[in-house]
Amino acid sequence: MNTTTPPAPPLGSPGAGLVVLDPVHTALLTGLDRALTGLAARLSAPEVTGPPLLPADGLAKLDYFRNFPHLGVAAGRFAPDDHGALAAGAAPDGLPLRPTGHLLPSATCYGLLLALEGQDLGDEGLRLSASGRCFRNETHYDGLRRLWGFHMREVLYLGAKDGAAEHLDHGAEFVLELAARLGLTLTRAVADDPFYDKGGSRARLMALDPVKHEFCAPDGTAIASVNRHRNFFGDRLRISAGAHGPAHSACVAFGLERWVHAMILAHGSPARALAALADAGLPSTPSTSGPSASTPS
Repeated sequence: MNTTTPPAPPLGSPGAGLVVLDPVHTALLTGLDRALTGLAARLSAPEVTGPPLLPADGLAKLDYFRNFPHLGVAAGRFAPDDHGALAAGAAPDGLPLRPTGHLLPSATCYGLLLALEGQDLGDEGLRLSASGRCFRNETHYDGLRRLWGFHMREVLYLGAKDGAAEHLDHGAEFVLELAARLGLTLTRAVADDPFYDKGGSRARLMALDPVKHEFCAPDGTAIASVNRHRNFFGDRLRISAGAHGPAHSACVAFGLERWVHAMILAHGSPARALAALADAGLPSTPSTSGPSASTPS
C-alpha cells in the first residue's frame, strides 16, 4: 500500500488579494477554527451563522461609511438590459452594475448586531459566536496577512458594562493561553481603529481609554483583537439589557488566515505547523447550548 502523502495540487492565486488554500493550509485553517471555538465553549456562547450581505442603510446608522469609506465592498447587479449582451459573450467588466443597497461584510459582528436591533436582551445579556467570510477593499494585499476576502471568527457579548469588560478579560486570557499551547509568541498593543466618528468626543475619549487591543505575531501581523464598543451599538440600534439600559457590547475577533500565517511563521512550514496543532491536543467541540442560546424576545 502506498502511504506517501500525495503532492499538493498546483493551486495559484485567482487574483490580487485572493488565495486558494491547498489541503494542508485548509486543514490548518479548519483545525484552528475548531480550536478557537474553545472561547465560545468557555463562555457558553452558542454558534450562529451571520448573513452574507449587510444593508447599507443599517451600516450608515453605525457611522460605518464615515469611518471606513475605503473598506466597503458593495454588491451590484447587472441591469436586465445587459443580460442579452452577457449571454452573447460581452465582457462583463465593460458593463455597469446597478447598486443593490447592500455590502459584503467587513466584520462578522455587524450582521449579528443589526439582527438584534430594537431587542431587550434582559439583565443577563447575550453571547454569540460566529465565523464568516469577510471582505475589505484594502490599498494593498500581502499573502495570508492581508486579503480581499478572508475568514473571521468572533465571540460577541451584549449586556451590562461590567459584563463587557469581563468578556474581554476572558478573551485576552484565552488568546494568550491558546498561543502558548500552539507555540506562538504574541505581543499585545493598542490599536487605532475606532468604530465611531474619529473627530467626535468618543474618539477623544478613546485616546485616554483605548477600546481595542491587538495580539500580534513577531512580524507585526495582528491575528486577534479584543474590542470594547461601550454602549455605542446599544444606543444606535436601540438594543437594551434590561435594568442596565442600552447594552454595552464587546467582541473577541480572530482572523483565521492570519492564524495560519502565524503558525507557519512560528514552525517553519505548513506541515510542521499542522503537526504542532495536532500535538497541542486541543478540544474541538463548539458550544451549542447554554443560557445565551434562547432567542431574545
